[in-house]
Amino acid sequence: MHMNRILVIDDEQAVREAIARRLQREEHEVVIAATEADGIAHLRESDPAFDVVLTDMLMETPASGVNVLRAALMRDVFTEVVVLTAYGSVKNAVECMKLGAFDYVEKNIPEVDVLELLCLKVQQAIERRAAALVTVRKLERAKEFA
Repeated sequence: MHMNRILVIDDEQAVREAIARRLQREEHEVVIAATEADGIAHLRESDPAFDVVLTDMLMETPASGVNVLRAALMRDVFTEVVVLTAYGSVKNAVECMKLGAFDYVEKNIPEVDVLELLCLKVQQAIERRAAALVTVRKLERAKEFA
């Protein structure tokens, strides 16, 4: 069985390690990065591309999450990106979704197990990626017979 490859980018060590441990328990292959630059380097060097990227919105700059999102989609348009934030704003969420993020999740939601929520979002993202890849393969086969 294919292990899904997930990149977790967050400048808070405790956060990225907690997310990585939780995803590893779900039998995902997890790579972690502490900065936007390291995350983008992992995206560019990874072969095959990551299935899902979880990135903090605000790291070195307020645009770190958006920069990672753009880099991930330039590397592989089918990579699903979930943007995380401790300081949620509707404006940021809308911008990320317009740019192609799979979802936008606040890290501090009262009375919600955010790690469990992230596992659910990752599973949904993996399913959407798989469905998109199946559709592309079907289109490619259809072209062969056209």
